[in-house]
Amino acid sequence: MVFKKLLGSLGVGGPTVDTVLEGGPVQPGGTLHGQLRLVGGKVDFDIEQITLELVARVEAEHDDGEAEKAVSFERFIVGGGFRLAEGERRSIPFAVTVPWETPVTELHGQPLGVVLGLRTELAVVGGKDKGDLDPLTVRPLPAQEAVLEAFGQLGFGFKSADLEYGHIGGASQQLPFYQEVELTPAPQCAHAMREIEVTFLANPGGMEVVLEADKPGGLFSSGHDAVNRFTVGHQGVGQRDWNAEVEGWVRQLAAGHGAHAPHDYGHGEHHHGDSHHRSGPGMGTVVAAGAAGLAVGVVGGMVAAEVVDEVGDFLEGDDEEGEEG
Repeated sequence: MVFKKLLGSLGVGGPTVDTVLEGGPVQPGGTLHGQLRLVGGKVDFDIEQITLELVARVEAEHDDGEAEKAVSFERFIVGGGFRLAEGERRSIPFAVTVPWETPVTELHGQPLGVVLGLRTELAVVGGKDKGDLDPLTVRPLPAQEAVLEAFGQLGFGFKSADLEYGHIGGASQQLPFYQEVELTPAPQCAHAMREIEVTFLANPGGMEVVLEADKPGGLFSSGHDAVNRFTVGHQGVGQRDWNAEVEGWVRQLAAGHGAHAPHDYGHGEHHHGDSHHRSGPGMGTVVAAGAAGLAVGVVGGMVAAEVVDEVGDFLEGDDEEGEEG
């Protein structure tokens, strides 16, 4: 898809740039390829700088509750320092590496309800414009997909996915937010946990998997959250028995061998999983996962185009400056 970006701040007759992404969905830590197709305006323009910006819709805690905001988490300078003549057409290829902690937006081609955008900013002498946004689609790394598949095969179901502003205490987190994938418990675990949240913190050497279980309280006690962390590598994903490994992680959480979350997080750091979750637009709980692995339910006819519309509606002109990772 091609999204036209008009330099509205310069009025009618300014240059335009179409950003065309190539190669399909990118993976965390992967390279995003594309072309910038510029068309000159009614007069010559000196193009000072062309910047690509990654933006995400993030849930943030406030005194009066939780609200959404747009957060810029990476910027790339991909061109500039030339004159674009009147009516001139010019194509500029780009290849940029997205952060390893970039959230996953789809599983098996189905959107998870996480909104990411790629904004193209064109700065010229005398003004600049952030333009519109392209939706950015990110598929999971092999190890991430293997973990989620194992949860599905163990009987867990997808409930929702969102991005939480803040840092997980004690984790080597680079971005100012983290992703939570919320799962409904397998029938055999329903007595031990109300839900489980999965967070991936990937890096070049592997990834940390943070699991948090919302455990029901007993007759004389209230419920609490138990947290466990596990480290896995990117290599040899196909040779591991992920069902057995993830089942072992779940057993540890169910048995209470994980740390209780209030003691696991330092002062001033965001408590992983302490917020109220809202399902993505049109997302519903999956009833049957079974041997096919973790399934993502799409309810009410939600299609990728609706996510595209949401990117533009939510992120346009609402990004937070100074939040680059």
